[in-house]
Order: sequence, then structure tokens, then C-alpha cells
Amino acid sequence: MQTQNRQIVQGITLPQVIDWLQNRAGGLYGGEAITQLEHALQCASLAMEEGASDALVIAALLHDLAHMADDETDETFPHGELAALLLAELFDRDVTEPIRMHVDAKRYLCAADPLYWSGLSHASQRSLIWQGGPFSVTQATEFIDQDYAEDAVRLRQWDDTAKVVGAKTVDLQVFVVMMEKLSLEFAQAETV
Repeated sequence: MQTQNRQIVQGITLPQVIDWLQNRAGGLYGGEAITQLEHALQCASLAMEEGASDALVIAALLHDLAHMADDETDETFPHGELAALLLAELFDRDVTEPIRMHVDAKRYLCAADPLYWSGLSHASQRSLIWQGGPFSVTQATEFIDQDYAEDAVRLRQWDDTAKVVGAKTVDLQVFVVMMEKLSLEFAQAETV
């Protein structure tokens, strides 16, 4: 299905990603009291504080990029999958796979940790219902055995925490430099 979706969704350029963050992320983040940009910066800052790889830091920054799309695409595909598809020509799978899997990571955590659900914000609890609800035991086992699942779980945990009004974060420009580096490395690897 991902190949079929890739044909429908056209990737974006790095300048477009930066533009989206600077100019489309000022709206409130899905029922929370912070903007999309504040949420993205908080996620990436938390990842950086925990010593995550540059790729996972950028995954944390961009995991909700699809919510900034200006068309109906975000309603057609799950937002994690859409963001991964949009970014597939810019970044390695170390960035795109945790993004693609971060919604399923929430479903996994609900199955794996009985207390996880109660720690979610009300908006996140509501969205879980239309995202498919908690995984069954079998689904949870299959999920966590996949490549990138542990990174997706870490991303999900930062995602859940990054909803603090007025939190101090690393400046966006720091992440722009990181994105430029990762994107260049990916482009160079693709030409080899």
C-alpha cells in the first residue's frame, strides 16, 4: 500500500518543510493549548535532551508535518504515513519510519502499559478512538518486533509530553541546520 500511496502523494522540498514550520504551524495543535510549532519544537527539544540521534530528533520535529498540508491529503491517509511519504525523498528511513509508526506506537503503548491511557491528554484519548484503539496482544507483539518500533515508541513518548504551555525549547534554526545536514547526507547516499 505504501508504494501506491507514494504515487499519489508528491514529496516536498526542504525549503517547503521549513516554510511550513515557519508559516503554517501557528495554529493550535489539535485541541491542545499550544501551537503546532510549539509542539514540534518541544518534541525535538525533548529528543535532543535525551541524546537521541539527529535522525530521531528530526523525526520528533516533523512527525506531525502532515497536519500542516493545505489540501485534503491529511484526511485521506493517516497523518504519520502521509508525513513519512512527504519526507521520503528528503530523509533516510531513520527519520521517516518512526514518523510513519508513531500513531501505532500510541496504540502499542495502550496495550503494553495499563496506565498509559490515563496519562494521555483528552485530545489524544479522543484521537486514539478513530486511530483504531489499543492494539490487541498479538498486534502489540507484531508492532514492537518491527524495525524502528523502539524509536517510534520514544517519539510517541515525547509527543505525549510535548504539550506544555510556555515551555522553553531549542530554536528552530538549530533544527534547520540539522535537517540540511541529514538531507544532504541522504541525497549523497542516493547517488552512490
